[in-house]
Amino acid sequence: MAQDFSYEIVEEIAVLSENTQGWRKEFNLVSWNGRPPKFDLRDWSADHEKMGKGITLTNEEFEILSKAIKSM
Repeated sequence: MAQDFSYEIVEEIAVLSENTQGWRKEFNLVSWNGRPPKFDLRDWSADHEKMGKGITLTNEEFEILSKAIKSM
């Protein structure tokens, strides 16, 4: 049985790409089920009503990833 969940895009940080159907790979700050927002990377439909699978990162995980990218 499917679980209900809620989300709120707190801040739209960046659109990384867009496909021909209008879906965009976005990096956002998202609050899931009323919890504190996390960094989120996933595909979204243009109206943000549908989403693909993605990853979420805590502030600490984002800091580590950011340092790793900067050191490349």
